[in-house]
Amino acid sequence: MLELGFTLFDTAIGRCGLAWGEAGIVAVQLPESSDAKARARFERRFPEIVETEPPSQIASAITRIQGLLTGARDDLADIVLDMEGLSDFQRRVYAIGRAIPPGQTLTYGEVARRLGDPTASRAVGEAMGKNPFPIIMPCHRVQGADGKLGGFSAPGGGVTKLKLLEIEGATSVDALPLFAGR
Repeated sequence: MLELGFTLFDTAIGRCGLAWGEAGIVAVQLPESSDAKARARFERRFPEIVETEPPSQIASAITRIQGLLTGARDDLADIVLDMEGLSDFQRRVYAIGRAIPPGQTLTYGEVARRLGDPTASRAVGEAMGKNPFPIIMPCHRVQGADGKLGGFSAPGGGVTKLKLLEIEGATSVDALPLFAGR
């Protein structure tokens, strides 16, 4: 029985990857500079992982991710994620993040307030930086105070974050007009 599998797939922003196990998706990978680098990243993180055809529920998730990345209004919130090994804090932060609709944003401070701890902005940012499920858990929809972009630890950094927000039609990021036409 396959314990962990992964596949690479084409999207509007480049080739992404998805890794899964019996309990759901364990990782989403944004585009790397090559398929070889994407495979190596999965293999470093999950030494026993194998590249394989995705089962139907994973294939459906891929189709939905591809749709979102071409502007479909799908929040992906019902895609099953395997959060084994994540802290309770990360799970709570990610639950709030997954509830942010496409095209909308929250600040790190707003997420912290929704957690009931307005002083936790930095911890929210750290949790977002460790997000193993970008796009499905849309950390790109969380920004700094006063419309500042904030960090983005995925390949491409802030440019990728802006591209994702632009695809979704986000309007509350001050830096978004700087991205137009790039």
